Amino acid sequence: MKISVVVPVYGCRAALPELYRRITEAVTKITEDYEIILVNDNCPQNSWEVIEELCQKDNHVKGMELSRNFGQMKAILAGLDYSTGDWIVVMDCDLQDRPEEIIRLYEKAQEGYDVVFARRKQRKDSPLKVLLAKTFYKIYEFATDGNYDGAICNFSIVKREVIDSYCTMREQHRGYVMYIKWLGFRQAVIDVEHNERYEGKSGYSLKKRINMAMELLTSQSDKVLRLSVGLGFGMTLISLIVILALIIQYFSMHVSPGWTSIVASNFLIGGIIIMVVGIVGIYVGNIFMQSKGRPLYVVRQVLNDESEGETK
Repeated sequence: MKISVVVPVYGCRAALPELYRRITEAVTKITEDYEIILVNDNCPQNSWEVIEELCQKDNHVKGMELSRNFGQMKAILAGLDYSTGDWIVVMDCDLQDRPEEIIRLYEKAQEGYDVVFARRKQRKDSPLKVLLAKTFYKIYEFATDGNYDGAICNFSIVKREVIDSYCTMREQHRGYVMYIKWLGFRQAVIDVEHNERYEGKSGYSLKKRINMAMELLTSQSDKVLRLSVGLGFGMTLISLIVILALIIQYFSMHVSPGWTSIVASNFLIGGIIIMVVGIVGIYVGNIFMQSKGRPLYVVRQVLNDESEGETK
C-alpha cells in the first residue's frame, strides 16, 4: 500500500524543510512505501532550490516545477496526475495543515471510507477571511443546491479510484473540495487542529478570492442565468403594473407632469439589462476559454520521476 502526499508550493520557502520532516515522520508510521510530491507553482521566493535539495536528499520526494504560475487548483491537479499512490493526501505548504493529522485521516479512511476531509475546528485566519469563506459557501450552496462546509479545506485523504475520476474532469475553472464532494463515493469528515502560518501571508488577495468565487459559481451552476430570467420577468410585470397605473391616472385627469420618473425607470431598466448581459458574457467567456483546449498546466521539469516536460 502506497501513500502519495501532494503539496502545491507557493510563498512558503522557509517552511519546506520542516514540512518535509513532519510529513515523513507521520507517513512512515503508516507505511514505508510513499512519495511526497512538491509542486512548485512558480513561487516568487524561489522555493525550487529547496525542493531540489530535498529531492537529492531523499528519493521519496518528487519535485515538480510548473512553467509559470497556474494557480493552486491546477498545481494540485498536476501533482495528482503524477501521483502513483493507492491513497493520496492533499495539503497546503504553509503548515497550517498539521502533517501529524495524516495518521488520523488514514485511520478514519480504514473504517470503510473513500474520502476523508479535515475540518478546521478553530481557523487561525483573519476574521475577514473566515467571513468571506462562509459567505462564498452559502452562495455556492444556493447556486448548486449542494451542502458545503466552509470549515472543510483541501487537506484530505482520498482513494485512488476517486482521484482517477477527479483527474478526468479537465475544466479550466475548478475547485478541489467541491469536485470531490460532487463525485460522491463514501465520504467522512474529522475535526483537526488548525495552526498559524509558518511564514508570510496567503497568496490569495481579496481580488483573487472574488475572481475565483465568480469563476466557480458561473462554471458550476446555471442558476445565476435562471435568476436573471426571473429578474427579467419580474421587471416586465412591474412595468405592466406601472403602465396600467399611468393609464388609469391619465383618464382620471390626475397626470403629474415631468420626466423624473421616466428617466429613473430608464436608468433602472438599463442597469438591469447591462447586468444580465454581463452575466451572459461571463458564461460565454467560460465556454470560450474551455473550447480552446489548452493544457491546464505545463510542467517544466520533474525530479525523481521519469516524465519530463509534459503538458496536461
